Amino acid sequence: MPRQEMEAWFTELGEKPFHGRQVMRWMHQRGVDDFNAMTDIAKSLRGRLAEQATVAVPPILSDRTASDGTRKWLFDVGNGQAIETVFIPEARRGTLCISSQVGCALDCSFCATGAQGFNRNLTAAEIVAQVFHATRTLDGGDTGRRAVTNVVFMGMGEPLANYKNVLPALKILQDDYGYGLSRRRVTVSTSGLVPLIDKLSKDVNVALAVSLHAPEDSLRDELVPINKRHPIRALLEACWRYARTTNAKSITFEYTLIDGVNDSPAHARGLAALMRNRPAKVNLIPFNPFPGTAYLRSSDKAIKRFNNQLHRLGIRTMVRRTRGDDIDAACGQLAGQVADRTRIRLGRKEFSLVREAS
Repeated sequence: MPRQEMEAWFTELGEKPFHGRQVMRWMHQRGVDDFNAMTDIAKSLRGRLAEQATVAVPPILSDRTASDGTRKWLFDVGNGQAIETVFIPEARRGTLCISSQVGCALDCSFCATGAQGFNRNLTAAEIVAQVFHATRTLDGGDTGRRAVTNVVFMGMGEPLANYKNVLPALKILQDDYGYGLSRRRVTVSTSGLVPLIDKLSKDVNVALAVSLHAPEDSLRDELVPINKRHPIRALLEACWRYARTTNAKSITFEYTLIDGVNDSPAHARGLAALMRNRPAKVNLIPFNPFPGTAYLRSSDKAIKRFNNQLHRLGIRTMVRRTRGDDIDAACGQLAGQVADRTRIRLGRKEFSLVREAS
């Protein structure tokens, strides 16, 4: 529960609202899941809490660490379904990549998650549980030092298609009684659900990342099918509105480089034309192969050429270093375990998810 809901729940119990803030602090800042260990709460209230509430994370099916220190957990979310969460340690920060859905309905052709199909949305509790587990595991308790400094919604699923559960999770991540993360340290990545980008800008202030991957509509239709509903022009206009509304310095555009598909000099020029004189920066992501894909990663030479060309044209860019690929934890490789899945392609069923979220 976000803070307001937590305070309201304690009021319904006939208790003071500040107890909700106390419990949030014990859970999210100290990693405590036993009410009896929350020692600044009256013993009688602790007993009531133990009877009426639980603090729990989904069972861990696997916990793997890559040669570069990247760590990946597989969470059991019931009925044969599982989701993946990845921690990426760096010298000055630790980034946790979390999932928002079991699978994904948007069917981007270069993504392992989309190839798995879609089963269901995660609850707000299941989303926050990933952060709770990682923080408690990596910090080792109330040490005063946080291993997780950044949280990105770049794992399994399209976050904005699960808006009603992602929003309260975002509020908990940013709350001073939750994880206390600033707006620049929480990033929501979207494939381009334009109405919900506008809604997000009014409801919460977080960093926005957009999976672009192509500079023109015909190619993006192939790579990111949601483009048929929300083409590039409409998507970019929503991004610039988001930057103005939230006073963001820039929007991050993710561009996966696929050999012979979107990595030519002409593609670089087209991308630069879209970004020039805009609050934008581009993350170039070497494609990470997964079983069954026909795509290949662009060569190192092509990646360097593409990056240099964007720089010469005045676009801020960086090449994302591949992390965790030896345990299939790299960008685009998260597949989890999606059983009883429903393949939802463009059409009424898919966009009912968007209507429900909004």
